[in-house]
Amino acid sequence: MDNALFLKETLEKETGVVFNDIPSLEDLQKALATHINDLIVNNFEKLVFLLYRIDISEKKVKILLQNAKNTAAGETIAKAIIERQIEKINLRQIHTPHSNPFAEEDKW
Repeated sequence: MDNALFLKETLEKETGVVFNDIPSLEDLQKALATHINDLIVNNFEKLVFLLYRIDISEKKVKILLQNAKNTAAGETIAKAIIERQIEKINLRQIHTPHSNPFAEEDKW
């Protein structure tokens, strides 16, 4: 599966938002930022839970927001979410065995 498509599907699963017709990573980030801004205003608790589930610490979010004073909070958080999801995808690819070099009888 294409990493961009997998990222989109992963974000849809994590956020509960369907990102239809998103042609690029930049457009996906903008759509996610819109959703994050909505959560900031209307359901902050859900945003906190989402960040916890995706594994982005409160401390990291605070640092990112302090360093990006001229950027909307939704954009900054969306970028952090996408970066974390890409990191997870890459880690899964590295640690997923594509072939097992051990004979069946040598396995524990």
